[in-house]
Amino acid sequence: MSGCLKWPHPENPRPDPLSARPVTAARPAARRLAGLALAVLAAAASAQDEPGYAPDDALLKQVETMARNGAAAASAEQGPGVRVEVKVGKLDPRLKLAPCQHIAPYLPAGLPVWGATRIGLRCTQGARPWNVSIPIQVSVYAQATVAKSALPPGTVLDASMLMQSEVDIAAAPGAAVPDPMLAIGRTLGRSVAAGATLRQADLKPRQFFAAGETVRVTALGPGWQVVTEGQAVGAGIEGQSARVRTDGGRLLNARPTGDHQVEVTL
Repeated sequence: MSGCLKWPHPENPRPDPLSARPVTAARPAARRLAGLALAVLAAAASAQDEPGYAPDDALLKQVETMARNGAAAASAEQGPGVRVEVKVGKLDPRLKLAPCQHIAPYLPAGLPVWGATRIGLRCTQGARPWNVSIPIQVSVYAQATVAKSALPPGTVLDASMLMQSEVDIAAAPGAAVPDPMLAIGRTLGRSVAAGATLRQADLKPRQFFAAGETVRVTALGPGWQVVTEGQAVGAGIEGQSARVRTDGGRLLNARPTGDHQVEVTL
């Protein structure tokens, strides 16, 4: 009959358009990709569960000894009574390092064994060699000059402003002034806080001579030394190179060392 709904016969149901698509077997390449993905996920999960390498006590002691020796060598000019303390930090916990049969600590090139620094750890015998660094804090305690009170820039230092005390000279960059007598009469180039260690960089550079003045020139070489006179072409500023013309007319780049004195290495 037209205009009447026709229900599908129970023995011949109407096919579902979503389920009527033919089901075909997965291609071999697709099966291989799926297997590879499962293997990668399993390996990642295993790596996350596996703990990373951590240095043992013997290696940490070796690192501490290396840092202590390096700091002692760097502070040898401070004289007797220098005390070195080393605190070894921890490796980044996010590192997952492979087991290693032999680990060699070393000093990274360009890094001083001073203050907050690092020491390298290199795996030399292992299935997967690696190279990392571990943080260390090196403190070097020695007698140095300390400001009794806060001092502003431009202050001309006198004995009443300074005292000597044992401080960590490695706590900040720059060479510490060891004796207050070496700073008396000098002018501060920047402010110094009360109780802070006075450092060479805090002092204004001195001018040892002016252009046109006669200077004493000490020429140094392997096993010999010659002293002569010359004329300064420019001002002699502490820590800066100065040009000096000798009596023979030779132009030298020299290092100002004191009042009307320069040194040159030939």
